[in-house]
Amino acid sequence: MSVCPIDHTALQNAGRAAAMSNTGCPVSANAAAFDPFTGPYQVDPAASLRWSRDEEPVFFSPETGYWVVTRYEDVKAVFRDNILFSPSIALEKITPVSDEATATLAKYDYAMSRTMVNEDEPAHMPRRRVLMDPFTPKELVHHEPMVRRLTREYVDRFIETGRADLVDEMLWEVPLTVALHFLGVPEEDMDELRSYSIAHTVNTWGRPAPEEQVAVAEAVGKFWQYAGQVLEKMRKDPSGHGWMPFGIRMQKELPDVVTDSYLHSMMMAGIVAAHETTANASANAFRLLLENRSVWEEICADPSLIPNAVEECLRHSGSVAAWRRLVTADTTIGGIDIPEGSKLLIVTSSANHDERHFDNADDFDIRRENSSDHLTFGYGSHQCMGKNLARMEMQIFLEEFTKRLPHMELVPDQEFTYLPNTSFRGPDHVLVQWDPAKNPERTDPSILDNRQPVKIGEPSKTNISRTVTVDAITPAADGVVRVTLSDPSGKALPKWTPGSHIDIDLGDLSRQYSLCGDPNDLSTYEIAVLEEPESRGGSRYVHRTLEAGHTLKMRGPRNHFKLDPDAERYIFVAGGIGITPIIAMADHAKATGKDYEIHYCGRDRSTMALLDRLMADHGDRTTVHASSTGNRLDIPALLDVPVDGTQIYSCGPERLLTALDEASAHWLEDSLHVEHFTSNLAKLDPANEHAFEVELRDSGLTLQVAADQTVLDALRASNIDIQSDCEEGLCGSCEAPVLDGEVDHRDMVLTKTERAQNKSMMTCCSRACGTKISLAL
Repeated sequence: MSVCPIDHTALQNAGRAAAMSNTGCPVSANAAAFDPFTGPYQVDPAASLRWSRDEEPVFFSPETGYWVVTRYEDVKAVFRDNILFSPSIALEKITPVSDEATATLAKYDYAMSRTMVNEDEPAHMPRRRVLMDPFTPKELVHHEPMVRRLTREYVDRFIETGRADLVDEMLWEVPLTVALHFLGVPEEDMDELRSYSIAHTVNTWGRPAPEEQVAVAEAVGKFWQYAGQVLEKMRKDPSGHGWMPFGIRMQKELPDVVTDSYLHSMMMAGIVAAHETTANASANAFRLLLENRSVWEEICADPSLIPNAVEECLRHSGSVAAWRRLVTADTTIGGIDIPEGSKLLIVTSSANHDERHFDNADDFDIRRENSSDHLTFGYGSHQCMGKNLARMEMQIFLEEFTKRLPHMELVPDQEFTYLPNTSFRGPDHVLVQWDPAKNPERTDPSILDNRQPVKIGEPSKTNISRTVTVDAITPAADGVVRVTLSDPSGKALPKWTPGSHIDIDLGDLSRQYSLCGDPNDLSTYEIAVLEEPESRGGSRYVHRTLEAGHTLKMRGPRNHFKLDPDAERYIFVAGGIGITPIIAMADHAKATGKDYEIHYCGRDRSTMALLDRLMADHGDRTTVHASSTGNRLDIPALLDVPVDGTQIYSCGPERLLTALDEASAHWLEDSLHVEHFTSNLAKLDPANEHAFEVELRDSGLTLQVAADQTVLDALRASNIDIQSDCEEGLCGSCEAPVLDGEVDHRDMVLTKTERAQNKSMMTCCSRACGTKISLAL
């Protein structure tokens, strides 16, 4: 029990005595009862701290002597500033060590020093930059065949038995073997190093009883000693593969940056980091997926969902529950004054369940679009370097099991236990069972040859799809059909708002279509599709190939064409098939009592989709402009006089949007809102582009962007997580915050005002105007 750091007298003088517990201490009863080594925290860290996220997001824990931080934005802010919040205590033993245990470590010359995890600046980033290359996607691809081979071999051992402990029989062994290979450890030394790794976790983050500390110290000491012996063996021939031989080669070039003690410490810490976190994350993922049977069946049926399923597993039940930081100056976190010298327990598992950042955060949703915002890998300059190796392993594990054992289930009524510690979490055992007679490969051995592409890095939103059934295809006008879609199992489809669109895979093509049905009826979605003579293939597929009963892959809905709820009045202008988002907007305006008018332009009334419904529901607000009757829309006259509080929304051909833009130039900035579904983005021409630098301030890196390279390409190549989808400047998925430098905006998402503010950019297409830009990444 630690001494309370709070000035009770000052609080009493401020009239806050009523908030104190019966002892007179201002620490709340919940904070006083918090114990991360036992009880609810060990069962479910995020759930055990729900009270804190809701009521007391930063609190002092007398039991541990740490200030505990539980909300997403606060935890991320601590990660972001590694000067004010030093990582130096990240590997400090959380439980004081007995003199006898200290003496035991000393006899092995145990001298664990700073590593990537707990090193301060200015030493940390130079080492990180020098040692980063083996972790980049271009290098990690070389490990995929080994991970696949090991996974196949281990599953082969038990697939015909009908029962297994996934942890003991695979998930502990395979990640450790992969970690040792990644480090470059010789085969003959792997078994010895395997036996020592768990002791490091107990020694650093656990609470071993006094009588256990000596045995733990003995194992840690042997681990340290043996790691040094293996490192010396590597020094004799550092030409081989692996991170340690790479580090030895870099040491010859930069001996002051990559030191002997650093390599020895990283040899030991690297085994634990690459092994236990992946083993635990995989065990957590299998438990979570099998407990949510319908989700397991979805990824069995559609393996393309596996990359995002991995991200959601890492968010919902990650293997890293918390990290620690030391406060280097008086500061404030979440409105609470924290004095210099305080120790922080920043609970990433709690942050990952913060409703302020993740909608319905306790739900397990493998289609959650911001799953990869999770903080399980940390954030900023100390983010886990091996994150993409872990992602690769987990994806391959799930692919193998969903393919070969889709009928696998958890053994009923088993009790899940965890190694007591503050920071790393995974079940000791995961018992599963299945009927070997139902193994798919018995009747179809060819499934063993099926292979799903591994996504090295943060998954694209392109992978977040769901299967929908075509309920009906009906005429909506000459050359236009209305397509009704539903969930095959009868579940409600995701909520959407007027202006939303979905992405549909049509054969080898992906196309975007606005939703035009009723947002309150989530049993179906409606889209309308015009067959265009100049079609790139999407509309032709819908009109000539698609039939009721077919299934499609759908992504979304997403909305970059949102109605301004504060507008007093709307002018809606639709051109041809552009009526689809406009009619949903008009429905909303009518339902909310807003003033509005609609101008619907087309060649002929017979070709104008949804016209009957539009006139039935909005006839008194609608003017039809059919060019065949000579009733063309006079756009300059329509927008001649700006009207305060009025916003203009339009979707249609580019010539219509351009005319509206020119005619509204004298209106207030951003009065006009338009929807684009095609990009005018040209392929990068190095002859007309220039190279520039991108500073990633949160990560402490500066990247070079070549003249023939996008910012998104440079970020991916440097192991930086960022979402993406269309890569044409249309969808907004790859948006990044801008801190400094003028951006050459080339997207079709940001408004004129947003571009002028220069606060964000689309990394798939926009570039620097000058020689450098700085991003909050």
